[in-house]
Amino acid sequence: MAEQPDTSVVIAARDGDPVAVDRLVAGYLPLVYTIVGRALEGHADVDDVVQDVMLRVLRNLGDLREPEAFRSWLVAITVRQVRERFRARRGAPEALVHEDVRDPGADFTDLAITRLELSGQRRETAEATRWLDEDNRELLSLWWLEASGELTRDEIVAATDVTRQHAAVRIQRMKGQLETARVVVRAIAASPPCPDLHLLLTEWDGHPSPLWRKRIARHTRECRHCSPAWNGLVAAERLLAGMALVPLPAGLAGQGALASLGAGGAATSKVAAGGMATTKVAAGGVAAGKAGSGAHLAAKVGFSLSRKVLTAALSTTAVAGGTAAVVVVQKSDPPPVTTAAIVAPTTRPAPVPTTVRPTPSPAPPSATPSPKPKPTTKAPVVVTAKASKKKGVGVWEFAAAKPALDDVGAAWYYNWSSNNKSMPGPADVEFVPMIWGKNNVNDATLAEAKREGDVLLGFNEPDMDGQAKMTVEEALADWPKLQATGMRLGSPAVAFGGDTKGGWLDRFMTGAEQKGYQVDFITLHWYGSDFSEAAVNQFLGYVDAVHKRYGKPIWITEYGLMNFGGSPKYPTQAQLVTFIEGSTKGMQKRSFVERYAWFGLPAVGDSVDFGLYRDGNSPTEAGKAYKAAG
Repeated sequence: MAEQPDTSVVIAARDGDPVAVDRLVAGYLPLVYTIVGRALEGHADVDDVVQDVMLRVLRNLGDLREPEAFRSWLVAITVRQVRERFRARRGAPEALVHEDVRDPGADFTDLAITRLELSGQRRETAEATRWLDEDNRELLSLWWLEASGELTRDEIVAATDVTRQHAAVRIQRMKGQLETARVVVRAIAASPPCPDLHLLLTEWDGHPSPLWRKRIARHTRECRHCSPAWNGLVAAERLLAGMALVPLPAGLAGQGALASLGAGGAATSKVAAGGMATTKVAAGGVAAGKAGSGAHLAAKVGFSLSRKVLTAALSTTAVAGGTAAVVVVQKSDPPPVTTAAIVAPTTRPAPVPTTVRPTPSPAPPSATPSPKPKPTTKAPVVVTAKASKKKGVGVWEFAAAKPALDDVGAAWYYNWSSNNKSMPGPADVEFVPMIWGKNNVNDATLAEAKREGDVLLGFNEPDMDGQAKMTVEEALADWPKLQATGMRLGSPAVAFGGDTKGGWLDRFMTGAEQKGYQVDFITLHWYGSDFSEAAVNQFLGYVDAVHKRYGKPIWITEYGLMNFGGSPKYPTQAQLVTFIEGSTKGMQKRSFVERYAWFGLPAVGDSVDFGLYRDGNSPTEAGKAYKAAG
C-alpha cells in the first residue's frame, strides 16, 4: 500500500510543490475511497464524492494552519461530503438503472459476496451492512479504519464533531445495530424457515429498512424458532481481522502526477497509466477532457480500485503488481472472541474439575521473539500494604502465585473456579469463587463455593462459543440454584455488548427482573485493541454505559489490552503502564466500581506480554504500575 505522507510532504504540497501534491493525493486516496465507499454502501455516487473531497482538499490546502493535523482534516472533509450527499439524495428521487445493465461492481457488498465468495459470518456481516441506518454506515466506515489501525479515536472524534464520550457511545450503538442486523440476515435465510416469520414478511417489499429491521429483530427475540440466531455471533472486529486498505496499483502510484496545484488554487490532475486520458479541472471545479472509460479526475484511478477498497473491509485481500488483481485468501470463520469496542484473546479458561486450573486465555505468541521493551524511567513504587479494596487479579496456576499476590497488593483474586485448593493465596487476600457454566450448577460445586466466602461470580462469558455458551433462557433457569446459596451474586460476565439494548446481558437482566431474581452487581470483561492513550477513555466509557443501563455496582473481572485482529498483538510495557495508571485511577474515582481484576497475574509462558509477575517478587513494568495502583 502507498505510504501515507508525513508532515513535511503536507507542508511542501501546501506551498505548491507539484511532486508533493502527487504524493499527498496518491497516499490518501485509498483512505478516502474506503470511508466513502463503506458509508455510501457502493452507491454510484462514490466516485463523485471522492472527487469532491479531493478537490476541496486541494483548493483549501493553502489555508491549512496545522500540517500535522492534515489527516484529521481530510477525514472531517470526507465525512462532511458524505453527509452532503445523503442530504442531496433525500431531496431528489433515485435514478433507477435497469438491472440488466447495472454495473455489478457498483454495490460493494454484492462484490464482496458474489465475486469473492464470502461465506459464513463474513457473508452475514456483509449483507447486514445494508440494514444499517445511513449515519451508522458512515460511522462503521470510520470505526473499521480505527479497528484496522488506519485511524485513531481522536481522528474519529474530530471527523464526527462530537466529544470522545459521545463517540464511544455512538460506536457501541452502531455495533449493537450491526449485531442486530446480522441476526436479521440469519433469520431471513434460516432453513427451514420460520412459519411465523414468513407470515410476518408477507408485507415486506424486500428492501432493508430500519422499520423492518426492528420488526424482524423483535420477532427473533420472542420466537423460539428464531431466537438461536442470537447465539455464536463472532465479534465484528474478529471478522474484519487482518484486513488492510488496498494500495494504488503500482502503475498509477509510480507514474506522473496525480494532481498538481495550478495558479490561483486551480487543480490540474492526470492519470498516467492504463491508457486513461488526462483530465483537467479548473478552479471552478468543472471537469474538462474525456477519459476513455468515463473517468472523473484522479478520483477515477480505476473504479476497480474503489471496489477493491471496500473488499478489503470484508475479506483478506492482496494486490498483485500493477495489474491490481485481487487475490483472495479464503479462511474459515474464526472462533468467537471477547469484544466490546475491543478485541480479546482467542481462547479462555475452560470449565474444569476443581483440581485442575484453567489455562490462560491468550494464544501463544509467535515463535519469533519480540524485541525487549525498554524499561520505564519511572522509579518503582514500594507498596507495603493492600492499596485498595477494589484491586484484584485473575490468577491461573503458577509456582509463585501466592507471593506474587502478596507483593502486588491485591485485596482479592479469583481463578474461574469454585475453590482455590490448588492455588491458596495469602491469608489477607480474599478468594472469590465462580460457577463457570451449566455443568457446574450442581449441589456439590455450589456447596463448595459457599464454603469459600459470601460473594459468588456468575457464569463465564455465556454469550461465547468455547466459554460457558448458554442461552439466556438456560442461564435464567439455573439462576435460582445460585441464588439459593444465600451469597451475594454477580451477573454472568458477558464477553461484550454489556451496554447493548437487546444484547445477551440486557435480555438476562430483563428476565431476572421479571422473575424477581437476585443480581447484586454487574460483572464485565473488556479488552482493547487500541494501544494509544485513548484506550483509557474507551474502557471507562464502556463501564459508565453499562452502569447507566442497569444502575447497579460494577465488577470488572477481566480487562486488559490485546489485539488478536492485527499486529502488534500486544502493547509495549510503556503502553501498558499508561493504560493501567489511567484505568485504575478512573475506577478508583467511580464509587459504583466495587472491584476490578487485571488479566492476569502470571507473566510466564504465553502470558509474558501482558501478565504482571515473572515470579513472586519480579514484576514487569506493567506489574509495577498495577502494584502502585489504587
